Amino acid sequence: MKRIVSVSLGSKKRDNKVKHNFLGEEFVIERIGTDGDMNEMKNLIKELDGEVDAFGLGGMDLYLVSGEQRYMIKEAEEIVNCAKKTPILDGSGLKNTLERRVIKNINKEHDIFDEKTKVLMVCALDRFGMAESINDFGCEILYGDVIFSLGIPFPIKSLNTLGKLAKVVFPVVRNIPFEKLYPTGERQNETKKKFEKYYHWADVIAGDFHYINKYIPEDLKNKIIITNTITKEDKENLKEKGVKKVVTTTPVLNGRAFGTNVMEALLVAMKNKDSELTKEEYEDALDKLDFKPTVINFDKENDLVTERGS
Repeated sequence: MKRIVSVSLGSKKRDNKVKHNFLGEEFVIERIGTDGDMNEMKNLIKELDGEVDAFGLGGMDLYLVSGEQRYMIKEAEEIVNCAKKTPILDGSGLKNTLERRVIKNINKEHDIFDEKTKVLMVCALDRFGMAESINDFGCEILYGDVIFSLGIPFPIKSLNTLGKLAKVVFPVVRNIPFEKLYPTGERQNETKKKFEKYYHWADVIAGDFHYINKYIPEDLKNKIIITNTITKEDKENLKEKGVKKVVTTTPVLNGRAFGTNVMEALLVAMKNKDSELTKEEYEDALDKLDFKPTVINFDKENDLVTERGS
């Protein structure tokens, strides 16, 4: 049996552990939060290094990505150096493969995107594959990278403009403490009433759930949410706000959609590799596992269009 552990800067309240069989092999998949404590995260990785088959890096990214250019976040570099034997994956490989597929597949079945669809992409640079796939449908997209990561009301309306901005700011931003860019620990459970007009403008709100939740308003009637790593409590909260449909890009296991970092660590462990896979290897593994998104229609109670892990 193989063991996958996602060590996260996020809240311990979101911890989970499941056993699952993938292609005839048993896996234990576990998420361990550290409530934003970077030192606890480092110590946990050192303690489990060599004892588990792959680490997922949760609650933070290893890289800031702009096109083919990648900038490693300084604090993430320190964490990666704590593991000498076990590979650490942050999910960026799957974001660039699995999430491109998800957007195309859900549109075939649910006809969500067209030229009239208004999309709030809370942080496109975190999920560039998803952003590019949505952009291919000709939607009107508001990129909220500056709004949701820096708290500055500066909406960007072009993927090209966002890419140019990233090349200028990423070499600087990579040195900023990660907690300044992304909600960690208990801050993941806090919501501020701010920037509501961007949510109300959109038909579809897509991207990292902690960014979506950061300023989420009370009323989200008839909105569609595309994200992952939501808990049962998150699902109930979205239902109470009037959300029409929720799509999670990773499969639900034991009632919980794990993050892309967990799923990427799973694929690396299945291949018995000691580092991230190539794009072709991810594509091949996804074909074999046949991962499907989970679509929850709140207007059709208990209508789970797809809910499986392999």
